[in-house]
Formats: sequence, structure tokens, C-alpha cells
Amino acid sequence: MWQTALPSRFVDELPLDHVEVAEDKGTRGYGPSRFDTADNLFASGFYDTPGWQRAQRNRPQGATPSAPRRAPLTIEGTLVAASTAPGAGLEIGVRIFHQKFGYGRVAQVDGNKLTVDFEKAGRKKVVDSFVERV
Repeated sequence: MWQTALPSRFVDELPLDHVEVAEDKGTRGYGPSRFDTADNLFASGFYDTPGWQRAQRNRPQGATPSAPRRAPLTIEGTLVAASTAPGAGLEIGVRIFHQKFGYGRVAQVDGNKLTVDFEKAGRKKVVDSFVERV
């Protein structure tokens, strides 16, 4: 089924060199695309979305849209759940505690993934690093 929809507002934030516009030039078209005159549009200052403003501020001095991009950014973070040795010492029937689901018993072990029957939350699948043996 063919259905019309407004484009996402995030589409306007995509860099031109990562966009390929393929439009149906038939009778269902909506007129010219904003990318048909992209050079004039971007140079005129008309294109003024928050994403474009941020990209302009972060662009190296003197760089143009066709200039090489800066190196990828490295994002630092902390490990929340680590894959550990199979079972990590937890076997079926062991009583455990989970911060959100409370107390329960291990019903199944698949590597570091546990299926636990919690007393109040029912059966849940959790990663073993989120539980502690009681």
C-alpha cells in the first residue's frame, strides 16, 4: 500500500555527501527537492536547522562540504554488563538477588545469560553480572 508521510526532521541534518535523492518524476511528485539547489541553499544561510548550525560550528576552519572529514570521535564509557565464563559459577537452583526483580532461583543457564524465576516478578532473562548469589 502506498502511503504519504512527512520526512523525518533528522533527514535535513544529513551531510550532502551521504545523501542520494531518488525521486519519482511522475505525476505523484511533490516538486523540486531541496537537494536540487543544495549549493545555493546552504551558501545562502537559508538552511538554519539546529543540526546544521552545530555542524557548521564543528567544521574545521576553511573546510568545504567536499573537503575530507575529521577523524572519527572515540566515545569513552563504562562497561555495564560483561560476558563472563559460562555460568560464572551459577547453576540451576541457585538462589540469587537482582536489584530490580528481587529474589529468585536460577531456572536455566546459557553462557552468561540466566533464566530466573523471581518470587514477585515471575520468570525473567538476565545477564549474570546483574545478579548476586545469596
